[in-house]
Amino acid sequence: MTSVAGGPVRAQPPVENEPVQAEPTGQARPPTPTGEPDGTGHPALRGLPAVWLRANCPCAGCRDPGSGQRLVTITDLPAEVTVTGVRAADATVEVVFGPDGHRAVFPAAWLARYGDPAGGDRTGPGRGGRAGTEQDDDRTEDAKRLWAAADLGGEPPQGWWPRYLADPAHRRSCLSAVLALGVIVLHDVPCEPGAVLAVARSLGYVRETNYGKLFDVRAERAPANLAFTRLPIAPHTDNPYRDPVPTVQLLHCLRGAPGGGESTFTDGFQAAAVLRSQDPAAFDCLTTTPVTFAYSDAGTELRATGPMIGLDPRGRIRQIRLNGRSLTPIRLPAAQARSFYAAYRAFAELAASPEAMVTALLAPGDCAIFDNTRVLHGRTGFTDAAAAHRGGTHNQSTGQRHLQGCYADLDGLASAAAVLARSDGGHPGHGGHPGRDGRDGRAGS
Repeated sequence: MTSVAGGPVRAQPPVENEPVQAEPTGQARPPTPTGEPDGTGHPALRGLPAVWLRANCPCAGCRDPGSGQRLVTITDLPAEVTVTGVRAADATVEVVFGPDGHRAVFPAAWLARYGDPAGGDRTGPGRGGRAGTEQDDDRTEDAKRLWAAADLGGEPPQGWWPRYLADPAHRRSCLSAVLALGVIVLHDVPCEPGAVLAVARSLGYVRETNYGKLFDVRAERAPANLAFTRLPIAPHTDNPYRDPVPTVQLLHCLRGAPGGGESTFTDGFQAAAVLRSQDPAAFDCLTTTPVTFAYSDAGTELRATGPMIGLDPRGRIRQIRLNGRSLTPIRLPAAQARSFYAAYRAFAELAASPEAMVTALLAPGDCAIFDNTRVLHGRTGFTDAAAAHRGGTHNQSTGQRHLQGCYADLDGLASAAAVLARSDGGHPGHGGHPGRDGRDGRAGS
């Protein structure tokens, strides 16, 4: 397995300093004739229009010093904002706005994160020939490390629960593995019912569903879901019939099976990227055709609609919905239906190919954590001890295969990783404003 002792940790920008509120020293420069600050005389402001600067003013009149949240709304600003003066120093830039004379002092390093030294529109060719920009969404393919089975040595990354609890660096590495790679297996989680909830709470909050706070994955006599059988399960995402879908899933092994029951994991973003490269028409079909997933039992009726491959507004892969067990019949003209099913088949074949899947025979105490919007999980069929006994191969050491699972969400996991990053000089996030270490605010609304 791929160890995360060092951890695949994404590069983070440096922590920023608080803005200097005193008037910066330096030479004042006249504004451009247009009242915009992006002329050649002010390189730190190039590409940043006057209204952008005013909307992001860090002064105490515009932002609450405690929470960092904005005190003014866009409608509180003048309708036509201009820049009437700029005074630049090595570390800060003071901007005077018209028509009301408001003043703002920005750290030059913070402005450099958002400005454009070339004076352009900051767009260009991205992955797959799409328009790109600097990474502004941690959920898209551009923020991930896409992989095939060989890239991970055929097995998912691994961590160790006791060390996870005791060593913040190892804990951060494990969380970063989920963010960057989409999956990790933690060893040595106590083999106790409900222990998976402690793992989930360590990275965020448990997402309760119609299955409860946790659910048992084992063969049942009258299963309400095919997961509760001994049958093989094809690579899929969980709960695509739910809106919003749970974004993190955990599966904790309490007992193994004497034969089979291997867990499989596929990078759905990688499979979609391969489809985009090999069959652009199929990729376009699965990104533009809405399909409906549904689930019902005696007390539940759930439906949700969306494309199998979800894209962000810039065309980057952001979410996978693949679950043949809960896909409802599509309503399309015959020719379009044939095209859809051909594309669906091509995508499912890529997801289930040996080159794409990593496998793990979860042993008692192993807990898999994975991104349910990206990583497809499945399993091979299995026999439990009772079935093996009927065949003359009873194994008292294993008993009935039993996993317990629960759901959580990526925002909590990403938050936990970001808080850990503060202690070792990492940066907690991509967004933010000057003087708040990248935080947009901390209140709940």
